[in-house]
Amino acid sequence: MFDRQKLEALLARRFPGARPDQIASAANAIMGLDDEWEELANTFDAPRTLDAVSEFRVLRRRAV
Repeated sequence: MFDRQKLEALLARRFPGARPDQIASAANAIMGLDDEWEELANTFDAPRTLDAVSEFRVLRRRAV
C-alpha cells in the first residue's frame, strides 16, 4: 500500500502545474479516500475586490 505523502510527491513531480488541492484530490481518489475539502458557496464579495485573480475558491476541511 502506498503512503499518501509519497503518492502526493509522485503526483506533484508528474504534474508540476497542478494546484495542491488537485494533487490532494487525485491522491484521495487513487487511495479510495473521500475528499477532505469541500468548496463553500460564494458567501462574500471577495471576487469583486480581487479583480486581478483569475480564480478564487473558498474551501474548508470536512468534519470527520
